[in-house]
Amino acid sequence: MLSNQVVVEGVILAGGEARRMGGDDKGLVMLAGKPMIQHVIERISPQVSSLTINANRNALRYSDMGYPVVADQQVGEFPGPLAGMAAGLSVSQSDLVAFVPCDAPLLPLNLVERLKDALIEQNAEIAVAHDGEYWQPVFVLMQRSLLPGLENFLNGDGRKIMHWFQQQKLAKVVFSDDVEAFENVNTPEHCQRLERMMSRELAHD
Repeated sequence: MLSNQVVVEGVILAGGEARRMGGDDKGLVMLAGKPMIQHVIERISPQVSSLTINANRNALRYSDMGYPVVADQQVGEFPGPLAGMAAGLSVSQSDLVAFVPCDAPLLPLNLVERLKDALIEQNAEIAVAHDGEYWQPVFVLMQRSLLPGLENFLNGDGRKIMHWFQQQKLAKVVFSDDVEAFENVNTPEHCQRLERMMSRELAHD
């Protein structure tokens, strides 16, 4: 059984196709004066021992941010978040790896702590965030030992993320106190709306 002393490595998932964003790489879309992934980095990096970016394009631009970049190993350019998770697990040195998306600039500042506490307390293999109404399956902490099983699932053309999660020892972690933290940016209009909201918040500080 894992102890609370085990370190957690982090992976930001930036390998998606971003069709609703017009195909633009969402992590590099500007939000409040900086690339969207930079907001994510600032919130997740204090919560983990190290950070890796999973990206299938613009690898040089992401590596310029100072973190290692790993691409999906599965066939096809955009095979989905599970492939990004497999890529992240494959380069991890820790028993626990946390994953977050590149398009969630308001993610919880205590995300990893709460996921880790639930995973250890429930002797689970995966801890997944839930906003009180919906699963948030790309906000997840998992044991690195799951990699072989995940690779088998992907090699068998598996893609549905919750289908694979529910085959493991799963801990549900409810963040109904912080629902807005899981708001992800899917369209240019959404990006503009979130930017206006962030500007108002900064003005009130």
